[in-house]
Amino acid sequence: MRHQELPESYGGTIALRAAQYVRMSTEHQRYSTQNQAHAIAEYAALRNLTIVRTYADEGRSGLRLESRQALKDLISDVLTGRAEFDRILVYDVSRWGRFQDADESAHYEFICKEAGVRVEYCAEEFQNDGSLMSTVIKNLKRAMAGEYSRELSTKVFVGQCRITSLGFWHGGPASYGLRRQLIDEHGVHKNQLEYGQRKCLQTDRVILKLGPALEVRTVKRIFRLFVTKRKCVTQIAAELNANKIFTTRGNRWTALTIDKILTNEKYIGNIIFNRRSFKLKERVVDNPPDMWVRRNDALEPIIATEVFAKAQKIIAKRRYRLTDQEALDRLSALWRKKGHLSNDIIIAARNVPDTSTYIKRFGSLIAAYRLIGFRPKPRYLWAETETKMRAIIDAAVAKIISNVEHSGGKATFDAKARLLTLNDDFAVCIGSARCISEGGLLRWHVRIDRYAKSDLTLIIKMDTSNEKILDYYLLPTAELARTPVKRLRMTSRVFSKSCRHESVDALYQAFANRVASTGGSIGPLRLPIH
Repeated sequence: MRHQELPESYGGTIALRAAQYVRMSTEHQRYSTQNQAHAIAEYAALRNLTIVRTYADEGRSGLRLESRQALKDLISDVLTGRAEFDRILVYDVSRWGRFQDADESAHYEFICKEAGVRVEYCAEEFQNDGSLMSTVIKNLKRAMAGEYSRELSTKVFVGQCRITSLGFWHGGPASYGLRRQLIDEHGVHKNQLEYGQRKCLQTDRVILKLGPALEVRTVKRIFRLFVTKRKCVTQIAAELNANKIFTTRGNRWTALTIDKILTNEKYIGNIIFNRRSFKLKERVVDNPPDMWVRRNDALEPIIATEVFAKAQKIIAKRRYRLTDQEALDRLSALWRKKGHLSNDIIIAARNVPDTSTYIKRFGSLIAAYRLIGFRPKPRYLWAETETKMRAIIDAAVAKIISNVEHSGGKATFDAKARLLTLNDDFAVCIGSARCISEGGLLRWHVRIDRYAKSDLTLIIKMDTSNEKILDYYLLPTAELARTPVKRLRMTSRVFSKSCRHESVDALYQAFANRVASTGGSIGPLRLPIH
């Protein structure tokens, strides 16, 4: 909940209008947003204030403004004149923020005051009236709020170091192939912690154990492909994706996720803490090895130490630091020698960096090609075009979802299954039609699951450059399943003019009509989208 409109009157009489700002804190129950709101309501009732809007940052750190969208919205509303209130009620000084610079906290209060909106702290002993006493106490409390975070950070860090040295897991999700196991103070196993779950008792501890057999086999497969088959991380990711093996969160593998597994000592049974620091939400710092906290043999290994060591040697060799220009020069020399470039040619070549190196440094292999003047034929740009197309299509789906939500409906999108669900019971499968050139003729390659468990299928047709959406085709999935042809084309009879829509506006209206015909509603079109 970020904005909540409430009645203008209080107890039958017109009252002064106020907004309340609440922020979640996990340090103690009394700081829950509900309890903050209750205390603020009592404060407002005694002063004949009507709370007309609520700004709530739930589960947000008070250290920085960037992560607190509700506070940013509040300040924006005040500065732009959209605020229909002249008071801001906050539980106490620390709820306004535990900024490490007390002047930052004062700055945000000052700009509200300058715009004619006063900040009041409901649970503090002092009145925020600008007097010398209130100013001194308030600034002291601001400094104390920031110091509390610094002290807490130090205590947590010391505790995590000790936990790691004892062989327990120091926090965060387990890596792929591993799971978190909760144990009590006597070492008796309790239950497995799933993603997002935390331990409740301070006396409990968390250890790491082997995860599902498929994930364990996949980790071994990754090391085997890398060490024995000498495949690069990009090739390994592509192979796993082709075999429909996904990460723990259900995402596709990338070169980066493969690289993280190959360099993770947990797979040989070691737990390491403090390799990187991110204290008090400041910049991330890579710490030297002598600052690491290590516990060897903390869990059952998946990979033999010898195999892991070989993988590190290969990685070190492939990461030999050439300048960007030296890496491009070697790629250019390989092109002149072979007359062509490809992923396989680069991998097989000696003294040429791995394809993942070019991707990491230049954004993609195609980008590196452009820098040396090599222009691959269009059919070799398939993967890059697919990536750009998916981003464009996902953006269009996001606009549809925004439209539905602004109209009072509910919409969710499963990117992996390419399934858009409206109001929890009406499903739309998302497909694409990509333009390809064959012998100088243009045709559209349709990619869709004809047998998806959905009510409708939406085919998003790209233009001839595959950089913009041309139009949309919405039709029943059952009708696609009955189409006898082996490969769908846009010239197929099933893609009739009746199912074609030129804009998202027209498409949304078609959604609304279809949902209404089944007895549901996603509301009238309210948000113009182009």
